[in-house]
Amino acid sequence: MQFRKFIPAAAALTAAIALPAMGFAQEAEADMTPPTGEIGYIFTTFMFLVTGFLVMWMAAGFSMLEAGLVRQKNVTMQLTKNVALFSIAGIMYYLIGYNLMYPGDGWTSEGYLGAFGPAVLEAVGLMDGETPVETDLTYASVGSDFFFQLMFCATTASIVSGTLAERIKLWPFLIFTIILTGLIYPIQASWKWGGGFLAPGAEGVTDFLDFAGSTVVHSTGGWAALAGALILGPRLGKYKDGRVFPMPGSNLTLATLGTFILWLGWFGFNGGSQLYMDTAGNVADISRIMANTNTAAAGGALAAMILTQILYKKVDLTMVLNGALAGLVSITAEPLTPGLGMATIIGAVGGVIVVFAVPFLDKLKIDDVVGAIPVHLFAGIWGTLAVCITNGDASLATQIKGIVVVGIFVFVVSGVVWFILKAAMGIRCSEEDEIAGLDTSELGMEAYPEFAKG
Repeated sequence: MQFRKFIPAAAALTAAIALPAMGFAQEAEADMTPPTGEIGYIFTTFMFLVTGFLVMWMAAGFSMLEAGLVRQKNVTMQLTKNVALFSIAGIMYYLIGYNLMYPGDGWTSEGYLGAFGPAVLEAVGLMDGETPVETDLTYASVGSDFFFQLMFCATTASIVSGTLAERIKLWPFLIFTIILTGLIYPIQASWKWGGGFLAPGAEGVTDFLDFAGSTVVHSTGGWAALAGALILGPRLGKYKDGRVFPMPGSNLTLATLGTFILWLGWFGFNGGSQLYMDTAGNVADISRIMANTNTAAAGGALAAMILTQILYKKVDLTMVLNGALAGLVSITAEPLTPGLGMATIIGAVGGVIVVFAVPFLDKLKIDDVVGAIPVHLFAGIWGTLAVCITNGDASLATQIKGIVVVGIFVFVVSGVVWFILKAAMGIRCSEEDEIAGLDTSELGMEAYPEFAKG
């Protein structure tokens, strides 16, 4: 074609223009290269922000998962609860939670109870009228650390939402969320991550190892959900005459989308928990963590798929979805030290746990609408114990101690709060409202108004 003869000339002209520009760019880049002490600070801060975005996206995953697994008449309620609990977590973690969890030198009771008060964010100029303090270049910006840790707090509250769906009133649930995100979660998290009595270096204590929170986040949410489910009771018609009556969810497409969103968000959840991105070694570790996280989810999903085919002669999609999530929870306590093969096995065991735990809870007449207790509590316990398989620094006795201490604290305090709420204002909707659905009875709107009620 005729225009081909112009290609060499055009290329030469482009090169003539580009080469000087490239030279200027390189010179400018060299001039703007930060001092060596700032590079680690910049990369770690960037890591916290990006991985924090991923964990925040898990809120969408929980919303879609729950919207798909509840019945049509309760979808709007679940969506409302998830937006509200995330917003509550954001405020309460600032007002109380962050300082309780990371008290520094401000312990109210050394190693057990942190300091009360708003998060101190002067270092990034987030407090009006304050002069920013000198930046600590050995870690990351305070704002990025606060943002990342907040996402874990919100995740804990999301776990409770699904278990208690379809029969709990909105406002009592939100009041419980205030206490969970402002007090319960930060206090127990401070014991491990804030320098408390379960933290490395605590006197007379072999380290309790929980890398990204199989116990600190997931089991905590599971214990709070279990306490609520026991006090709230099962849905109407779920258990009758010794039989279990399934109540299928409204939209398995949404539930599957929610699972994949959570799967994606988990790369931030576990990867960001490396806490540093300032060396090649840390970057390599983050890559290993993400690879192990992915294969554990795959192992959990496939294990649940195969096991349901064997037990029920048909694959159960809801079990497969929860199997993947259980695999993710299982690897969260230690996603760095396993190889890919062992990470797959750890995740697969989580998937097996879900398949057996769901009918076990039904036998006890504990109604968990979305399967959050098997996924987050049971698989969280397994993942915390599984640390001993691949991490030579782990002690089985210390791992059990951490599980028991956190479990007793969260379950007892949550139970007391639920009892108080039940006595003071009632936590369960009326039979009429439950039958009609919480969308219309409490919110006055439906998620799918053009369809008949399910």
